[in-house]
Amino acid sequence: MTKRIATATTLPQATRRNFLKQAAATAALLAAARKLLPSGAYAATATPEVTAAKLGFIALTDAAALIIAKEKGLFEKHGMPDVEVLKQASWGATRDNLVLGGEANGIDGAHILTPMPYLMHTGKVTQNNQPLPMSIVARLNYDCQAISVAQEYAETGVGLDSSKLKEVFARKKAEGKEVKAAMTFPGGTHDLWIRYWLAAGGIDPDKDVSTIVVPPPQMVANMKVGNMDVFCVGEPWNEQLVNQGIGFTAATTGELWKGHPEKALGLRAEFIEKNPNAVKAILMAVMEAQQWCDAMENKEEMAGIIGKRQWMNVPTADIIGRLKGDINYGNGHTVTGTDLYMKFWKDGASYPFKSHDAWFLAENIRWGKFAPDTDIKALVDQVNREDLWREAAKELGVAAADIPASPSRGVETFFDGKIFDPENPSAYLDSLSIKASS
Repeated sequence: MTKRIATATTLPQATRRNFLKQAAATAALLAAARKLLPSGAYAATATPEVTAAKLGFIALTDAAALIIAKEKGLFEKHGMPDVEVLKQASWGATRDNLVLGGEANGIDGAHILTPMPYLMHTGKVTQNNQPLPMSIVARLNYDCQAISVAQEYAETGVGLDSSKLKEVFARKKAEGKEVKAAMTFPGGTHDLWIRYWLAAGGIDPDKDVSTIVVPPPQMVANMKVGNMDVFCVGEPWNEQLVNQGIGFTAATTGELWKGHPEKALGLRAEFIEKNPNAVKAILMAVMEAQQWCDAMENKEEMAGIIGKRQWMNVPTADIIGRLKGDINYGNGHTVTGTDLYMKFWKDGASYPFKSHDAWFLAENIRWGKFAPDTDIKALVDQVNREDLWREAAKELGVAAADIPASPSRGVETFFDGKIFDPENPSAYLDSLSIKASS
């Protein structure tokens, strides 16, 4: 006798109604899950070799993807329940803990300034110049850093054009005083942004000012006591500075280069070699977190989460404005609803374009961190593992439209009209009048 399997069409009417209600409820649940985590349900993948990894972060808004992946259980969802997201005191501490490695009480990877893996990989910033093989496996964000200026310079009217500081800085130096420009790590993104901004206005960052290193969370306190004249750092510290009335924002970095790459997810190459499936799991968790962070309806919740004591220990009011593109520059200029907010996923923000890494290397050649004959393409190919990002994205079910067709975003244009063609970095360097060699 043939056994009939009950279906929606063969069930008794009352049971059928229950079946349809349950189906509708399930569909609603899946829809809600998709809204929370846009990539949708996790497809089974190869089991991670380990369940743990130690990832460092600095108290900056652009570490949000790692924090949210931890807080929302996304590492656990992808088979990595024991991932630790560990606060680092400075970028120097991040470097030192990466050199140690997770197995020696250091870290396996980190939220990191994009140029740092290159500087470490080549031994430029490590003890005894010992190279530490590093890889970039994802970008974490675009935009939303800023250049802040002490309140004493408000009357100069300085903004995107730094030349308004040239004369006042020269006068201060003539009086025997030091002009200090603070950034967060030599050769890092903030160092390069403030150098670019100063040089575009005719101020030589190697001759006309003294560059100093200050960890991001200490910027505001140091400007309050007069330890620097200008600084460049990520959020929320520029917004906090304005909220405390200590200084003002001259320019956001998105105004220097709209849609610029900023932080990366860097991993020790050894960790990748030993744990390829774990790396893929980490990437998928971070990608889902980036999509969640990018949704405007999640910004308030996100600011509340990352502002917690164990993460950034910062009030939501110091985080939320610039997350949404609402900027109080602190000099009487206020804008709302701009597109200068931090991007975590939109427009390829998660994908590590090789062309972007090429610009960072070119700028570090400009300022003497790398030799002029550095083979930029070869070095980028060693460190940039965009192939791992692509594998993880496909396994996660990321839409084809969200996976860049090329590792190059092409020619980039900066606020001062300079052009960077990743196929011809030398032409870009030749076009710059102020550089280390000058």
